[in-house]
Amino acid sequence: MGLNLDDKKAVVAEVSAQVANAQTIVVAEYSGIEVGDLTRLRAQARKSGVYLRVLKNTLVRRAVADSAFAGLAAQMTGPLIYSISADPVSAAKVLNDFAKTNDKLVLKAGVYAGNVLDKAGVQALASIPSREELLAKLLGVMKAPVSGFAVALGALAAQREQAAA
Repeated sequence: MGLNLDDKKAVVAEVSAQVANAQTIVVAEYSGIEVGDLTRLRAQARKSGVYLRVLKNTLVRRAVADSAFAGLAAQMTGPLIYSISADPVSAAKVLNDFAKTNDKLVLKAGVYAGNVLDKAGVQALASIPSREELLAKLLGVMKAPVSGFAVALGALAAQREQAAA
């Protein structure tokens, strides 16, 4: 059964709200995916903070019409699943990781920073480490000199103790 006008308006409003806070939208064709696999994909998306839904293309076109994601409208054909995230990498990473293990999910396109990406562009975006991974690496780099200095001071103190004994 189709959606009535009020339901369509509600969907457009919901997607518009997601788009307003989004940095990235990625779309993929999902034909033939089993329900259990789709459930696992949705769980992974929730865990990553990604809005993931199967939506009518016409409704999404309306939701993105006056946004930085309007360039994606030309790619909105066929049965698509939409991945929207405020994090620049998460939307691409969730769909790309799932597509590696399930050949029925085919990455189609995406938009990041107002630029329309093809499949290769989405895969490249997905390969970028997440914000948390980058912060952890930065912390490790910042911590290394301090740790080295502490070890050197400890060795110097131990040498002085040995010399005094």
